[in-house]
Amino acid sequence: MIDSFRINLQLFAGEKTEKATPRRREDARKKGQVAKSSELVNVSVLALTFLMLKLWFVRMIEEFAMFFNHVFTYAASDLTSDKAVSLVLETELVLIKMAGPLLGIAVVAGLAANLLQVGFLFTTETLKFDLTRLNPVSGLKRILSKRSLVELFKSIFKIGLVGFVAWLQLKKHLPQFSLMMSMEIIDALTVLSEAVFSTGWRILAVLLVLAVADYTYQIYEYEESLKMSKEDIKEEYKKMEGDPLVKSKIKERQRQMATRRMMQEVPKSTVVITNPTHIAVALKYEDNMSAPLLVAKGKGFVAQRIKEIAQDSDVAIVENKMLARLLFSKVEIGRVIPAELYQAVAEVIAYVYKLKKRV
Repeated sequence: MIDSFRINLQLFAGEKTEKATPRRREDARKKGQVAKSSELVNVSVLALTFLMLKLWFVRMIEEFAMFFNHVFTYAASDLTSDKAVSLVLETELVLIKMAGPLLGIAVVAGLAANLLQVGFLFTTETLKFDLTRLNPVSGLKRILSKRSLVELFKSIFKIGLVGFVAWLQLKKHLPQFSLMMSMEIIDALTVLSEAVFSTGWRILAVLLVLAVADYTYQIYEYEESLKMSKEDIKEEYKKMEGDPLVKSKIKERQRQMATRRMMQEVPKSTVVITNPTHIAVALKYEDNMSAPLLVAKGKGFVAQRIKEIAQDSDVAIVENKMLARLLFSKVEIGRVIPAELYQAVAEVIAYVYKLKKRV
């Protein structure tokens, strides 16, 4: 019973039930994985382009009327090769002048819609060559995936809904369309533009609602795709904090280096105070120092090594159990001794100076 319970817990540990960590989100963003709705981009481009066309429509008609008048004037006269080249250039300029603002506003709208959704993002991860994309099995899985099926049904629903709205709106203008044959060109264009624009705005309203719904779904799907299991979070924490085994080895190496540096200071010390066998503390004092400095300390094997180096370097060794314990517990390596120990340490150093003078 207990074994089966443990197995069930292991199965649950692999489920992706936890929210994505900041690091997971950052890594996904670097790979180009962001919550973005292409529908929202398309609607933004269509809406601003349509608005620009509404504002620019009358001007476009006037420009085209003037241009065609100019073309007919050319056609009425003798058309030479030079005039033909000039006419082609003028045609290109007119097309650029008419279509330029529409193309410009479409580009700006597309960039703005992307920036508002994901901010500034530049990555080359999506451009990297991936052999798995050539795998027919993987391709079939992508085609039959949940995302592909959602996109298929979404497209069918959108086409059907847009077609229905367009049919309802254009149905109202059918009587006017039948009278356009007897109208002047300007009047016919006016009727046609009113029908197109009134239908277009309603279609855009429908597309906007669909785009907002799609963006909401994209955020939900993105959050679901980023979810992590408890094991994933543990692995990420290990990577961020470092493997405990590696960290212990680094700390051990750092301790060894610190001990080596500390031992190099023992020959320069003034006195080594011992416990006598378990603790050893090396102090250094010179005339330009405000107080004695603790340059090395240790217990057990390290204490024994400090005493050996002190003996080899002719550094005085003084046994003072109480003072050695106080210095070892209260003073860190590289720090001066506290004021309450001045007198006890001064007595030891004075004793060492007396020994050196006798020698």
